[in-house]
Order: sequence, then C-alpha cells, then structure tokens
Amino acid sequence: MKSNVETSEVAQPYAQALLSIAQSKNLTEAFGEDARSLLNLLNNSEQLRNFIENPFVKAETKKAVVTQVLGGESANPYLRNFLLLLVDKRRIFFLEPILQQYLALLRQLNQTVLAEVTSAVPLSEKQEQAIKEQVIALTSARQVELETKVDRELIGGVIIKVGSQIIDASLRGQLRRLSLRLNS
Repeated sequence: MKSNVETSEVAQPYAQALLSIAQSKNLTEAFGEDARSLLNLLNNSEQLRNFIENPFVKAETKKAVVTQVLGGESANPYLRNFLLLLVDKRRIFFLEPILQQYLALLRQLNQTVLAEVTSAVPLSEKQEQAIKEQVIALTSARQVELETKVDRELIGGVIIKVGSQIIDASLRGQLRRLSLRLNS
C-alpha cells in the first residue's frame, strides 16, 4: 500500500512537470479540464482504477487503454505523451494523486481556492453562486472552485470547508451546539 508521504513525494514533481508543459503550450486550463474528467472517471470506475494500479498488466496494454480513455489520437498529444511516460516509468498508479496535485497547483497559479461544500440537498446554481461570493469575501481569492457533496444526515443547511477553515451552517451542527450549551 502506498503511504501518503511516498505518494506526495512522487506526485509533486510529476504534477509540476505537467504544469510546466501546460504553461509552455498555453494549455493550463485545458489540462485542468482533462484532469478533472480523468479524476471523475477514476472515482466512478473501480474497474479502471484497478486496471491502472495492477502491476501485472503489461505496459503496452495500459498504453492502449490510456490512449483509448483519452479519446484516441484526437486527444491532446502532450497530455497523452505525459500519461504514456507515466506508464513507461511505472508511475501510472500515481495518476490520481498527480492529477489532484496538478489541480492544486493550477488553483494556486490562478489564485483560486477550493471550497468543499456538503449540503443536505443538491444546491441550485443560485445557491452555489451565493456560496462562491461568500468564500471570495472570506478569502480574498480571485475565484472559487466548488466541490459539492450531498449528506442527507445534515437535515438542512451546509458545511463549507476552505483550507483548514470550516463553516458549519447545517441544522445538525446547530442542534449539536444547542445541545452542548444546554448540557453545560
């Protein structure tokens, strides 16, 4: 099993190299979209994740699948070559942390903060926009990227996490705070 320290030490230089390639070709946002799509695919396909992480699958087979997943020959050649290099260097099983680190570097470059929002029900576009405005006011960032999750146990409201700061505006959180005050 990969440790977090080992993963971080391997992912960081590869993510920085990918950002360097993207910047030199003026493709940082395009790579960001591709990275989000690949991460979404990896999160939703356990079979693909297991295939990529399997050390017994031959490199040529992995290369064929990676090329196919990217959309064949029509895919961005720089990103495709980068992923094929990861296969050659036997680092493809670090793909997920590399892509996550790339997105973190891209957010840093664009002065964008990531806000993890957990709500009891799916948020409307208007609600998402209001949350983005609140986070911009709190952090003075240029842009906000939302990562939303639904947790029905919250009963109502939202929990917003930006970096190490957590804003709990959920009904469950309010009930817990009220309970603590009544018990003291």
